[in-house]
Amino acid sequence: MAKQQLDPSYLPNPANPLHPVLATPLNGPWDEPHEIIYLAMGCFWGVERIMWRLPGVIATATGYMGGTVAHPSYEQVCTGQTGHAETVRVVYDPMRTEAELILKTFWENHDPTQGNRQGNDIGTQYRSAIFYTTKHQRDRAYATRDAFQTVLTRAGFGPITTQIISSDEAGRFYLAERYHQAYLHHMPHGYCNHGPNGMSCPIGVLDT
Repeated sequence: MAKQQLDPSYLPNPANPLHPVLATPLNGPWDEPHEIIYLAMGCFWGVERIMWRLPGVIATATGYMGGTVAHPSYEQVCTGQTGHAETVRVVYDPMRTEAELILKTFWENHDPTQGNRQGNDIGTQYRSAIFYTTKHQRDRAYATRDAFQTVLTRAGFGPITTQIISSDEAGRFYLAERYHQAYLHHMPHGYCNHGPNGMSCPIGVLDT
């Protein structure tokens, strides 16, 4: 997938980077209470837009996570040699939303059965992954996965390949280049291969 760079006038001010949609700090500090979860589901442009639209989300940012090279560039990640996934950091207020509602949106807006790809985007950087930061997120990740697998199986899909590991195990989240941040806000007709997959994750019947 070719990445079209933005005109510099669109880029966040590096001295005071705020999310252009949510008007919150790109890198914190964020008001309490807040929790963070990292989600990978293909090209991070569309993923970030899906997430910043959710009620209770405080901030989002695109970046690279789950690899072995420090401070990777987009070009390095694209080689497939660093092991990173294009990832969106989602900061949310647990008093206004719940991890399982964010995960429901995660499952319902990509195909988590494709391995190292998402549609025509092929490579390890496009894999499906959940990098959790709390035990509750971990429990909800596995519970929603199992619930959604039942739906997928009934629809004729194969097993979910989504990687579910802690953010500590995944390693540091490296912020993507400035032109990747809120890209589809600045370029609303830019490339996006995300949207509803036509199936619903039945979180109302999850085991506690």
